[in-house]
Amino acid sequence: GCNPLAETGRSKLQNQRAALNQQILRAVRMRAGAENLLRATTNNKVREQVLLELSFVNSDLQILKEELEGLNISVEVYRNSEETFSIPLVPLGLKETKEVDFTLPLKDFILEHYSEDSSEYEDEIADLMDLRQACRTPSRDEAGIEMLISYFLQLGYVENRFFPPTRHMGVLFTWYDSFTGVPVCQPNLLLEKASILFNIGALYTQIGTRCNRQTQAGLENAVDAFQRAAGVLSYLKETFTHTPSYDMSPAMLNVLVKMMLAQAQECVFEQIGLPGIRNEFFTLVKMTQEVAKVGEVYMLVNTAMNQEPVKENIPYSWSKLAQIKSDHYKALAHYFIATILCDHELQLGDDEDQQEKALSQVYDYVPEGLMVLTVLKDKVQRKQLGKAHLRKAIIYHEEALRVCGLCKKLRNIDVLQEVLTAAHKRSLLKYAQQETEDDFLSLIQAPDILPKTEHKIETIAPQLSKVKVKDFFHRLGPLTVFSAKQRWTAPRTINIHHKAGDLGFSLKGGSPVQIYCLDPTCSAALMGLREGDYIVSVGGMDCKWLGVNEVLEKFRKVGEQPIEFEVISCQDTTASVHSKSATYSVGMQKTYSLICLAMEEDKIDQTKKAPLKLPFLSWGTKNRQKAASTLCLPSAVAGSSQVKKKLSPFTLLNTESSLY
Repeated sequence: GCNPLAETGRSKLQNQRAALNQQILRAVRMRAGAENLLRATTNNKVREQVLLELSFVNSDLQILKEELEGLNISVEVYRNSEETFSIPLVPLGLKETKEVDFTLPLKDFILEHYSEDSSEYEDEIADLMDLRQACRTPSRDEAGIEMLISYFLQLGYVENRFFPPTRHMGVLFTWYDSFTGVPVCQPNLLLEKASILFNIGALYTQIGTRCNRQTQAGLENAVDAFQRAAGVLSYLKETFTHTPSYDMSPAMLNVLVKMMLAQAQECVFEQIGLPGIRNEFFTLVKMTQEVAKVGEVYMLVNTAMNQEPVKENIPYSWSKLAQIKSDHYKALAHYFIATILCDHELQLGDDEDQQEKALSQVYDYVPEGLMVLTVLKDKVQRKQLGKAHLRKAIIYHEEALRVCGLCKKLRNIDVLQEVLTAAHKRSLLKYAQQETEDDFLSLIQAPDILPKTEHKIETIAPQLSKVKVKDFFHRLGPLTVFSAKQRWTAPRTINIHHKAGDLGFSLKGGSPVQIYCLDPTCSAALMGLREGDYIVSVGGMDCKWLGVNEVLEKFRKVGEQPIEFEVISCQDTTASVHSKSATYSVGMQKTYSLICLAMEEDKIDQTKKAPLKLPFLSWGTKNRQKAASTLCLPSAVAGSSQVKKKLSPFTLLNTESSLY
């Protein structure tokens, strides 16, 4: 990873984000305590004081949220230094996390579950922790992406090795919401995997915004990066469906995917127009529909951003920027079609049929009383329709400038103001060049333009398998056998004296080999060898990864000498599972449901009524033993009934279809 102490613009931004997260955490704790006191007290004077304090805390939270929004719209930090005149693109900030110490939990599990000397795995544990620490500050290039993917894949090995479905490991993962700054703390490795996936998508967006959009190669790389970002976020949405964090909820991820695809479509348009737009009929028709497509996708993004529940948490400036871009590109579409009508009169050598066909495909409908061919031939009608498009372009430009002026964050982005102002002046100049005597007679309304693109933008699914990683804990043995789900006896030592060529048993399987066809009267059976045992070492040499031929070769090398080898037996894996779970719903579908995983048997009376309202965060010590997470997002639905059937939350941990 990058040097976390480096004073780069991006590192300063992430440090500010981390500091804001801590301030938000303190404010949320204050609010939770005030809400608890408000419910507990009956003294009117105390209630008045608490309500006053709550108003102050909520005001502080709103100010902190606005500051966090300012970080999310800090597009200048991520822009390429060579760019001069391009509308900025929006990247995603990386999710922040706290440090995690795997040492004691993993060492204890290795000793208890695998019956091995845990001190021999200190280097592997240190490698895992170093990789996680590096993932907090990835470089903004393919190497950073590969590192994040490596850690994500490594987590798959760690989950299978050390996180059994029947108990908790005592490792708490804390990640901060990138939009609200609210922390999510859980002993669930799937939270870690989902957050790493989010950061992979966020890093792709930062790579896309960093590309030089003044070159063809830079625009191609930007389009690819935004498509890959959309693919990762889409994969996250489909794989982890019950996330406790707002920024990873399906509704929010759906909006983010649309936004990344819209930015890719915008880069495609810039790519087409990079060599210059020729003032030629068919070229302008193509550009009209291409830029109308960009306006349409940004309109859809803006609509999605203003829907519940996303509206409350998406940065306000993002929504306004999407609206501005939609208006700006729609204005450009009307400007291009006006240029066609005003500058390209039908000449004798022109193909009337082709021009009529091309222009007909631009419109969804033609104003009443007009026909496309007539418009092409009639100079007056061409001028009137062209000026109608220019008027509509000017209206869209003025709306974009108005919205930009109303948003404080966007008003401070100089390049955005420059681009919008230049486009507006160009349309005004074009309109001024046209004859104005007949304006009061013109009642034509410019029809809408049909969006169309020859470059379809789709998500690119993450190709995680292309990154090859080696299991840090490879020495524990084949994962199909030596996993957290399997339970084993401690290794037993078998000493046998065998006759030449007669062991009293056969071997089968791959790695490790298994005892087969055991003679119950042989010396090995009398020493405690059982049918189905796995051989883990021969003569003190580890053989978990050896096949049948290699193990037999080790036996042969011993000759007539006594053979000493170690075996393990598989135990019954149907261990008891904690049966208590509680789902705290947001009142906004199950998207933000939070399973509070039981750490021990719940001894609270089942007849006790549920409280009418729970605080946004539960920080009380009484909840820490009951719930693996200290976070309940955001509050329980009043009057929710008790769950009659006890379900185990751990039954869902062995798949990636759910975070719980």
